[in-house]
Amino acid sequence: MLRGNALVNFIGVLLASAAAAQVATAPPATEVAPLPADVASPEAIIQAVYSVISGPMGAPRDWPRLRSLMAPGAILVVTAAGQDGTIRTRVLSIEDYISASSKAIAVMAFYEHGVLGQVWRYAHIATVVSPYESRHALAEAPFQRGINTFQLADDGMRWRIISISWEGETPSFPLPAAAAALLRGN
Repeated sequence: MLRGNALVNFIGVLLASAAAAQVATAPPATEVAPLPADVASPEAIIQAVYSVISGPMGAPRDWPRLRSLMAPGAILVVTAAGQDGTIRTRVLSIEDYISASSKAIAVMAFYEHGVLGQVWRYAHIATVVSPYESRHALAEAPFQRGINTFQLADDGMRWRIISISWEGETPSFPLPAAAAALLRGN
């Protein structure tokens, strides 16, 4: 867990740098239409996210595909303890996340596997809890586990991600038994 916490802190520093810079990033030059299968359901869109962010060190990710899953103004929120133990929450734009992640994956492989936990739907919105495991190689033990929560909206044509919020497991906050069981079962 120590090695994992160091990596999480490293990624946290990258994300914090991107958030702290608060530099307006230009929107992508061209928008890519989402794959219809990616946006057909909350379950499909979440699996598409895991597919996009995972891959070997240095391998380009399909960032246009990730952007196509998001609602305009979508945010990504990470909550974690800083080096001093203080709990911090960082809010990132999709462009901030892409910038920070691109730097991190240039020097390390990253594979995140998530399972679908609870899915709450009402009318045109959904919240999905997704326990996850992160690895540097597919065959190795996870260096981090945690919970992602996804908030989504359906406009009658497709689902879009409004926000993704996550926090990694720590010794003080182990995964709930039900979440750990879901990961073991998948």
